[in-house]
Amino acid sequence: MIFSKSWEERNVLRDERYRITVKLKVNGEEKMVDIRTADTLLYVLREKLGLTGAKPGCLNGDCGACTVGINQRPMKSCLMLAAEAEEKEIMTIEGLKSSPMQKAFIEHFAFQCGYCTSGFIMNAHLLSKRHPSGSDDIIKEWLASNICRCTGYKEIEDAVKSVLHFSERE
Repeated sequence: MIFSKSWEERNVLRDERYRITVKLKVNGEEKMVDIRTADTLLYVLREKLGLTGAKPGCLNGDCGACTVGINQRPMKSCLMLAAEAEEKEIMTIEGLKSSPMQKAFIEHFAFQCGYCTSGFIMNAHLLSKRHPSGSDDIIKEWLASNICRCTGYKEIEDAVKSVLHFSERE
């Protein structure tokens, strides 16, 4: 019979052979974390490290609520295994600490329920680092990887533009 084995016998991921310890550099701090080899970065950030800013939305890379920075590039943490993040610089929303992009989102009311906001801010923050005077097309291209079901995107675009084009006003 298929169901004759106990849960532990069927669940090979509880087996110690599938557990490792990784050194993750998160928000500038090194952390030693015991993980399963199948754990996603999103799971480890939230459940092992208590960094809950990255949100589980779709869990398949479509919505962007889980976006974090990996070596200054946006990455959907639901798609990356935690083991793959070893030796990389991981930045979460908690590591931004009142960045200009966070302030712009507040000033431009670029959120409603807030669930997707951390992913948008992380993506937009990394955009501002890679393309500090990004064009409207670049902004739209970068924001296309995140989904918000509550707002129109105008406020979000306005917030991003206010940071990217700030130097042009001076």
